[in-house]
Amino acid sequence: MSSFFIKKRVISAAVNKGDLKRKSNADDGKGRSKKFNKRADEEISSDSENERAEPNRKQPDNEDDEIEETPQEKKLRLAKLYLDQLREEEDKKAEEESFEADLIAGRLQDDLLEQKGKLQRLIAKDLIAPDPEEVRLLRGHKLSVTCLVITPDEKYIFSASKDCSIIKWEAESGKKVHRIAGGRKGTEEDHVGHTAHVLCMAISSDGKYLASGDMNKLIMIWDPETCKHVYKFTGHRGAVSGLAFRRGTHTLYSASHDRSIKVWSVDENAYVETLFGHQDMITGLDCLSRERCVTAGGRDRTVRVWKIAEESQLVFHGHEGSIDCVQLINEEHMVTGGDDGSISIWTVNKKKPVCTVKKAHGSHGNTGLEQPYWVSSVAALHNSDTVASGSHDSAVQLWKCGQGFRGLEPLFSIPVTGFVNSLKFSNSGKFLVAGVGQEHRLGRWWRIKEAKNGLYIIPLKRQVKEQEVVQ
Repeated sequence: MSSFFIKKRVISAAVNKGDLKRKSNADDGKGRSKKFNKRADEEISSDSENERAEPNRKQPDNEDDEIEETPQEKKLRLAKLYLDQLREEEDKKAEEESFEADLIAGRLQDDLLEQKGKLQRLIAKDLIAPDPEEVRLLRGHKLSVTCLVITPDEKYIFSASKDCSIIKWEAESGKKVHRIAGGRKGTEEDHVGHTAHVLCMAISSDGKYLASGDMNKLIMIWDPETCKHVYKFTGHRGAVSGLAFRRGTHTLYSASHDRSIKVWSVDENAYVETLFGHQDMITGLDCLSRERCVTAGGRDRTVRVWKIAEESQLVFHGHEGSIDCVQLINEEHMVTGGDDGSISIWTVNKKKPVCTVKKAHGSHGNTGLEQPYWVSSVAALHNSDTVASGSHDSAVQLWKCGQGFRGLEPLFSIPVTGFVNSLKFSNSGKFLVAGVGQEHRLGRWWRIKEAKNGLYIIPLKRQVKEQEVVQ
């Protein structure tokens, strides 16, 4: 036991002498130094075994293993890191540009199909009927609501009535934002606003101008944001029954009971031209982005497409009674409704409807003398396969257009009591608004006393968010 400790003290002293003694031992050419080195190796090996037996013992840092980096090597390393970063940023940028290019290409393709009237988004199959408690009623008009528009950003709704007033509503909350009061008959010179039944409204695609037309042959132009009066257009000899802004412009088309269509430039506060052709009072008008508009000719039983630039018109026949409402589905197809109770889909390439649903809202009356419910309003979700119709049968009906618009299938109905005088889809298709009254917008043939004058906001839910596009 004593020899072991003596040996260890000798070796420890030898090891702790430092590098100088180890170097002299290494330089000694005699066998004694080799024997000492061998014993030192053995003892060091024994110590390392003790260290392995004590894993918690702290090991000294070996500074000799650290490699110092020269300035040139540091510059090279930083340059490589910078190049890697640049390469990563360029790859990410290329990926984003590729995505944007695909997005732009898809948008351009959609625009081209839309111009050709071949864009049809198949969303009708995914629509779900809302629960009755989800349908909201906004009340504020004293008399029947006759027309309405939704702002392009879908934040506000404007409604007009037989009480000569216009109300601006906040779509989400249903709050009344502003009211443009109606005036009494005979106060036209003093009152800023309408003094007769308001029959139609339109809003420009950029939301800059709101137009309204009344039974007094007047067209009023308003600032939708402030509800301030801007212009007043005169020139029609009968009630103004239809208004529409050409999409992407401030060109306004107006239709009247005087059987004419007029073109106006709202930016310049100027009249442009008048178009003639209908043989009876015009009851409805619509247009999209092309330089043309479509009209419903009332009891002349015609639908007409007016090509403004070519100064020509296309005439279509099909309804058995008065055609009371019309709206474009896309640039090539339109939907109409009439007092014969039928709904028809048209294409500009055929003079007859491509499909017709008779007694679309059923019929009423005594047995043998049943009369169909008049179709008082129609609406279309632009560039889709979804349309809606309204009557006074206590329901708004949604329809699915078949492929190529060659058929109409009922989807579901929403209970609404009264005359549905106006229908509008929001641009996104998230909701449908119905303007309802106790009386028909064009007359006072009879009255539904239990009806409430106001707006019904109908949410439209979908099972699937993705939309299919067919050519």
